[in-house]
Amino acid sequence: MDKSSFSGVLIAVGGILAGMMVEGGRIGQLLQPTAAMIVLGGTLGAVMLQFPLATVLLAARNMVRVFFSKEPEGEAVVRQLVTFANKARRSGIVSLDQDLGAVKDPFLKQALMLAVDGTDPAELRKIMQLSLDNRSELEERIPLVFESAGGFSPTIGIIGAILGLIQVMQHLDNITEVGRGIAVAFVATIYGLAMANIVCLPVAGKLKIRYREEHRQKELMLEGVIAILEGMNPRMVELKLKTFLKEQRVRSKGVKA
Repeated sequence: MDKSSFSGVLIAVGGILAGMMVEGGRIGQLLQPTAAMIVLGGTLGAVMLQFPLATVLLAARNMVRVFFSKEPEGEAVVRQLVTFANKARRSGIVSLDQDLGAVKDPFLKQALMLAVDGTDPAELRKIMQLSLDNRSELEERIPLVFESAGGFSPTIGIIGAILGLIQVMQHLDNITEVGRGIAVAFVATIYGLAMANIVCLPVAGKLKIRYREEHRQKELMLEGVIAILEGMNPRMVELKLKTFLKEQRVRSKGVKA
């Protein structure tokens, strides 16, 4: 569970609602199903027009990773690769064929299989880098879906406000109804702005960080396998791979180097 994401949503929403209530507002004033329908429907439709349906669905499934995501296991991967390097140094690279079944990461497993099969290091790097580039290209589209939604939703909110004002103009003979109608009309604008700045744009930013961390770990794996294939000393392999690890990690108990 990502405590930062959950806390960020609570602080943002809580701060806005608290500020409104301090000024005498009521939460009920913001509960307008029609405005929500206009903003959500209009934004979703615009996004689906811009992106293929498969990309939109993939983005929706990946949204959960903003709140729930495994921490990169960089240190564990380094230890595993150093173990493989020691074994390959003693018994040869072919001996790692026995350990392939215990490798859970598909990318690392594929790289090790190519190494065991005697693939040239340069060719192995080319093959795995191509796989990594294709994966990155797909992952780059997902944050773009949320960035586009963040761009569309404020404008859709304004459209909703204008539609509400059109309805208000039909009751100009009743000043009380006019005042209340204007207030309701602008709720759509609030929904659009909130959707963009509290949901869509932050989600896009967090997903970019998630994908960059995964990409970095895949690069670590690739460099480790190539180093093993080239016969590098296990100690040198460990030192090389540790340059990929973050020097400091923010944890619940503080900052640890």
